[in-house]
Amino acid sequence: MSERHPRFGFTRHGAAVHEHTADHLPHSGPAARFNAWLAVKVTTGVGTMWCAYAFTALALASLPSAISSGSAVTLVSWISQTFLQLVLLSVIIVGQNVVAAAADARSAKTFEDAEENKVDIKTAIDLLDTRTEGGLTAVLDAIAALAARKDGT
Repeated sequence: MSERHPRFGFTRHGAAVHEHTADHLPHSGPAARFNAWLAVKVTTGVGTMWCAYAFTALALASLPSAISSGSAVTLVSWISQTFLQLVLLSVIIVGQNVVAAAADARSAKTFEDAEENKVDIKTAIDLLDTRTEGGLTAVLDAIAALAARKDGT
């Protein structure tokens, strides 16, 4: 599998910055690629509100037996070990996905702004270079022409 060229370039340390998660998956061998692919698929599937609703229904199925046991310990165990763990798992992943999407958008905008600034800085440096036509060269030529006129009058 050939690695795609990173859309957002490279970090200072040489790490590729890709747009898609799949492009960050390891390419060292079939087992590593499969494990990473499966982890992404499971996380994507479990990290939905629909999965949270399904886990809620699954957890609620065992609630009547926890209540009928009459034990506070059993009820607390059901809440903490069944309901909260199942439901919060999906909700936390959904929240992390929302936060990550916002961070990715901010990072992409920052990168685009930096690229625009890089072009502007190169233009400014070019205009300040006395070996380049226009910019500072034109100003210096105008000053020299004025000085020559003043000396000539």
